[in-house]
Amino acid sequence: MVKPSLDAHRIVSPDDWLKARKQLLTQEKEFTRLRDQLSQQRRELPWVKVKKNYVFDGPRGKESLADLFEGRSQLVVYHFMFAPEEEEPCRSCSFWADNFNPIGVHLNHRDVTMVAISRAPSEKLEAFKRRMGWSFKWVSSGSNDFNYDYHVSFTPEELESGAQYNYAKRKPDSSDQPGVSVFYQDGKGDLFHTYSAYSRGIDILNTAYNYLDLVPKGRDEAELDWPMAWLRYHDKYEA
Repeated sequence: MVKPSLDAHRIVSPDDWLKARKQLLTQEKEFTRLRDQLSQQRRELPWVKVKKNYVFDGPRGKESLADLFEGRSQLVVYHFMFAPEEEEPCRSCSFWADNFNPIGVHLNHRDVTMVAISRAPSEKLEAFKRRMGWSFKWVSSGSNDFNYDYHVSFTPEELESGAQYNYAKRKPDSSDQPGVSVFYQDGKGDLFHTYSAYSRGIDILNTAYNYLDLVPKGRDEAELDWPMAWLRYHDKYEA
């Protein structure tokens, strides 16, 4: 199937364009209202108490899950694909991570801490952070079950027979997959898991994709071998 050329796109007068734009605006406003309703339903989900004592490795040494909150009541964890045996992390997760640095201070002032967690050792995480110029907190779960318990890492047996990912049993194509999980700490210090999303559920966290969705070509990935085949680490694009 030949992809239509944008050069053949329908051209109209400013008045006709405004009429079409207002029609779309009606749908956009409805989408915004529906998204607000969905966000409220997300906040109203029941919680699960975290009973395991997860300990992570990072630049500050050993830290518990409670320590990662840094005194705030809400924690957002980005599940960053970086297996211990790999020398570099997932390019797609790195694309998402390019959005993390600027928002941290704003989240902090809304009682939210954000952290990335991977299974690779802390030394690899810190080295890649330096290369990318990132400053967000990134810790290793390589010595605990955190990734497995929140269904973003899989044993060899699960890779062979199937595992739970994105709320269905499937055969993952790698030992790690991306996602985001949210936790809450109450005044007594008890921890609760409140939300997790995976796969396309984390699209909204990628600012660049949201901008690409505004332009005429969109993400322009339909004819690639796989959607993000175009993607590079931000220091690897050709000039």
